[in-house]
Order: sequence, then structure tokens, then C-alpha cells
Amino acid sequence: MTILGWLQIIIFCLAILALTKPMGVYIFNILETPHKPMSVVIEPIKTLTEKLAGVDSKQEQTWVEYALSVMYFSMITCVVTYVILRLQDLLPLNPQKFSGVPSALAFNTSSSFTTNTNWQAYTGESTMSYFSQMAGLAWHNFLSAAVGIAVAIACARGFTRKIPKDAPKTIGNFWADLMNITLYVLIPISIIGALVLVSNGAIQNFSPYPEIRTMENATQTIPLGPVASQESIKQLGTNGGGFFNANAAHPYESPTPFTNFVSMFLIFLIPAGLTYTYGLMAKNSKQGWVLLIAMSILFGMGVVTVYWAESKPNPVLNSLPLNQTAGNLEGKEMRFGVANSALYSVVTTDASCGAVNSMHDSFSPLGGMVPLLNIALGEIIFGGVGSGLYGMLIFVMLSVFIAGLMVGRTPEYLGKKIEVKEMKLVTLYILIFPILILLPSAWSSIATYGQSSLNNGGPHGLSEILYAFTSASGNNGSAFAGLNANTDWYNYSLGACMLFGRFWMMLPVLALAGSMAGKKTVPESLGTFPTDNLTFVFLLVSIILIVGALTFFPALCLGPIVEHFLLLKGKVF
Repeated sequence: MTILGWLQIIIFCLAILALTKPMGVYIFNILETPHKPMSVVIEPIKTLTEKLAGVDSKQEQTWVEYALSVMYFSMITCVVTYVILRLQDLLPLNPQKFSGVPSALAFNTSSSFTTNTNWQAYTGESTMSYFSQMAGLAWHNFLSAAVGIAVAIACARGFTRKIPKDAPKTIGNFWADLMNITLYVLIPISIIGALVLVSNGAIQNFSPYPEIRTMENATQTIPLGPVASQESIKQLGTNGGGFFNANAAHPYESPTPFTNFVSMFLIFLIPAGLTYTYGLMAKNSKQGWVLLIAMSILFGMGVVTVYWAESKPNPVLNSLPLNQTAGNLEGKEMRFGVANSALYSVVTTDASCGAVNSMHDSFSPLGGMVPLLNIALGEIIFGGVGSGLYGMLIFVMLSVFIAGLMVGRTPEYLGKKIEVKEMKLVTLYILIFPILILLPSAWSSIATYGQSSLNNGGPHGLSEILYAFTSASGNNGSAFAGLNANTDWYNYSLGACMLFGRFWMMLPVLALAGSMAGKKTVPESLGTFPTDNLTFVFLLVSIILIVGALTFFPALCLGPIVEHFLLLKGKVF
């Protein structure tokens, strides 16, 4: 660990902190007030789109109507992407004449991009045409991100709105939220981001792949394409994935340390801003800062652990005449170094973004455990755009409930009592995630067709399988690269986990929002447990760690933890 490395990490944190409030205010104005910037240009486009789609964005929806809109929209867009991939060879912008994507891989990929997962069981530059990359994949980078933010805002409305007794218990309109987020937030910022990336060396073209002669007189094909435009929205929308198989480690996606910094900044920009948006909706900005502080503490713990672990030399190589003062450099790009590789791995797994600028499979056991644990906690440490906020609010409800039990009174949050129905929904949300991870991981670990995809055995092989299903169920998309996931078993099982991990967990959130929206508020009293101070931050972080530890600690012991102790004894897998 070096002073320069820590300085880079601190500068990144300060940059995110500086933009949290402005971004939060901007999103609040876009979604909760009539005062929208650029409305003269954007509103006609929005109105025309709504007319063509036949939707009424001015009609408020109940949680059931909102949820059905989310499901219908996501299902249709998933089918559209599946068709594009299957018919790729018949569609334009395919200069390399790639064939249609096989059905199992097309299902996996369309499920992946619909759910904001962006898991890639394929090599992008040798599988996807330019049309598929743009119209099938980058298109979904906008839509899946907008859906996540919309659900988070709907959840926040349910928690913060004070609805009269006889009025409909509504949480907004999905179509209005979807259009406003896409047109006012995602498209403008992603355009700026793409221009910054292009100006610093990321490529953007539609040229066929050229063939060149190497110094050894061999022939090499250089993949090209519209990379910067996809890279910008993949990071801003916490989508992940990449145009190339090497992802953000590829110099055409992220050429310099500056573009690496821009990528990380885009990843955290909206999730951090949404915490302040929530504080504005609650009419108490401290409520938003509490969420941000809790996320930041967990983020800081992860960064310190990974940076420390990856700065250590590999004990297996100590007997060799090697200089390991730079730390564990296996699988890392020298233009980023250990500090930026460690930071990037934590940022992307904290924020449900599957992008990688180094290979997590090559991290030390403890360094690789942190990204795995970040996802396993539920993608709530900033999390995906939207999903991080509503996931954190679930843990807020659980923390308030436990605090209420400790003081012997009915728990309440923002003046609304938390009762049996709400806690059933919270429990359902918390239980779905580990079931989706642990059951298929155990199945794949003993089934021949699950083990046959492994390049590593022992505890590292278990970590590869566990990481795959954690990443899929958590809609992250990053991977331990030692697992070949392009098989029928993994394509279908991981695709199903992506869909269930996205929509089975959205339904309890929206149902909870509908239930909270219908509650009357009660004034604060001496028995009210405050949720806008550092005491509550400590309780919230503790509950998150306890729930995560109790759920996943046995699996982590069998994987990265035991591998760490075996590595100290010189045993590798």
C-alpha cells in the first residue's frame, strides 16, 4: 500500500461526495417537481413517445398496477433482445458476418441485460454484431437502469407520502418515471460521458475488423466498434459487462487511469445521488445522509481489505527470485496498478456493476472474498441504480423493527407504524436472495455438468461457482473467470437466477411501498426511535453485517477463507 494509492482512493471518495447533493437535487426535480431543465426540448419527445406507446403517464398507479407495468415492460423488452440475438445474421451492421446466437446463450444474455446484470457467457468481439451490441445490449443498459431507478422512487414515495384516508394509495406512474429518468437523466449524462471517453482514447466506429501483420510476421485481427457509447451507459447505469471479453481492462474500453476514474465516478454517481433524493422526499435530508454514511462505511471496509490483501506478496512465490514489493500483480493491468484495481473491484461489486478492470479470479483468496461478500450482502452498498436504495431501505425497516423490539413498543419509520404485513414482506425479500444463491451453488458443486466447467478444484472451484450464482442473483454480472459458464446448464440456471433475483425481489419492495403509502402518520413522541443520527447508522451497519454473516459465513469458510489458510501453507488450486 502506498501514499499515492490512498490519495487516489481519497480523491475518488471526495469527488462522489461533492456530487451527491447536486445529483440528488437534480433527480428530485426531474421526478417530483414540474420544474425540469431542458423541458422545451425533451417534453415534445416524451409526449410523442407516450402517444405512440398508448400510455397515460398522468394517471397515478397503485403498487399492483405499477408492478404489472414493470413486469410487462421488462418481459417485452427481454423478448425483443432475444429475437435480435437469434436473428443477428439477418440484421444490419454485422461486418464480421457473425451467426445468430444459440438459443441457450441468447436466453442467458437477454435475461442478463433485461435485469441490469450484464453477465456475459460469451466473447463480445467474436460473438456480437454492432447491431446486437447497440440495439440489443446498449439499449437495455438504458432501460434496465431506468426501471431500477423507477422502482426505487416508487418505494420512496410509499415510505414518505402522506396520503389522506379516503384517497387512492398510489405510488406514482411507472411510464412517467421511466420516460423522465431515461430522457432527463440517463441519456444526457451518458452522452457527456461518451464524449469524455472518446476524447481520451476510447474508440467509437463502425469499421470492419482490420487484419495486421505482427513483428513475428503473423496475422492478427483487431476488433473495433461503437465502444465509448456503450461504455458510458454501462457504467452510469451500473450495468457492467463490456464490448470486449477483457472488459474495462481492454485499452479500447478504458485506455488510461483517467478513463478508469471516470468509469468509477459514473458508477457511483446516481446511487449516491439517490440517497439525497430520498432525504428530500422524506423532507428530512438527514434521512438520506444516514443511508449514504452507512453505505460509505461498508464501502470503506471493503476497499481497505482488498487493497491490503492485494498489496501483499503471494507466499507461494516467496522462494523464487522475484521482487513482489508491488503486491499481487497477477491479472491486473499495470496502467491501473494495485490501488485502482482494488478500488475498481469494490466499486463495481458494491454498485451492482459487473464491469472489471482486473481479473477477480486472480485476486488473493481474501481479496476475492470481498467482491463476493459485497454482492452477497444484497447489493445495498450503493448498489445498482435504484436497487441499492430500495435494498438499503429494506434493512432500514428491519433495523427499526429490531430497535422497536428492544424498547418494547411498536416500531415506526417516518411516522408510520411497521406492523406484521410489512415485516412479512421484509422477511420475504431477505430470504429470497440466499435461496437463489445457495441452492443452485450446492447443486452445481455436486453435479457432473456443474463441475465440468471448472478450471480449478478445491475451495477455489467452490468460490467460482458460488460467485457465479451470487453475481447472477444479485444482478451484478462480474465473475471469477475460471468458470466456463457458456454451457446449457449455466446459461439456463444463471439466466433464471437473474430473472428471479430481479423481479421476485422487486415485488415485495413495491408491495411494501403500497402498504406504507396507505398508513396514517403519527407524531413523534419520547418513545420514537430516531433514524437520522449516527446511533442508527451503527445499528443499520451492524444488522447488515450480522444478517450477511449468518447467511453466507459457512459458504465463505468452505471457499475463500479455507483457501487463504491453505495458501499460507503453499497449497494452490
